[in-house]
Amino acid sequence: MPKALVVSDEVDERLWTDAVRAVSVDLVIGAGDLPYDYLAFLASALDAPCVFVPGNHDPDLSGYTRYGGLSMKDGFPTAWPGPAGGVNADGRVVDVAGIRFAGLGGSIRYNDGPNQWTQRQQARRARGLVRRAKWRRRRDGHDVDVLLTHSPPLDLGDRADPPHRGFACLHRTIDVLRPKWLLHGHIHPHGEPVPDRVVGETRIRNVVGHRIMEFS
Repeated sequence: MPKALVVSDEVDERLWTDAVRAVSVDLVIGAGDLPYDYLAFLASALDAPCVFVPGNHDPDLSGYTRYGGLSMKDGFPTAWPGPAGGVNADGRVVDVAGIRFAGLGGSIRYNDGPNQWTQRQQARRARGLVRRAKWRRRRDGHDVDVLLTHSPPLDLGDRADPPHRGFACLHRTIDVLRPKWLLHGHIHPHGEPVPDRVVGETRIRNVVGHRIMEFS
């Protein structure tokens, strides 16, 4: 069973030291709003791949491509602002450490910052993600294991204030893809216990801070 260090939103300074090398995991999963240097350090120190989606406080990673080992944008070589070696799953279906991820980063739009979407915009992105996941399943028979998001579904672990409302489209995405897990950040518990929520076959978990998880 692959084991992962799952992180989101809150840096744990104890992990940003060589002490983290004592943790034994197969991959690092980031659910957004963390310094990309932090994710890169974790992946390097643990000698593990990193898969992530951006949060609403992260830099905009759209428009970057990889060609011949170079990072490109608008046809010109440029430095990629994301974590070194990290796999950006936003809007994509990716396989990392034997786990299939479908990713939707960002939060509800509440100002002019990056990685923010209206309900309609995120619904359109979610439909595209579902199409990609179905195509991959037809090709190799493998379902999505983890739906990795920054924001939770609407009314399932979100908050009433405008910046922390969840996305309604995630309900349909869960219904169609039926992942074992939906992992999200964005909602800070502030010390309160946050129980998992279960919708059909999918367990929804708030991963703000850090968790060690095993995936069967």
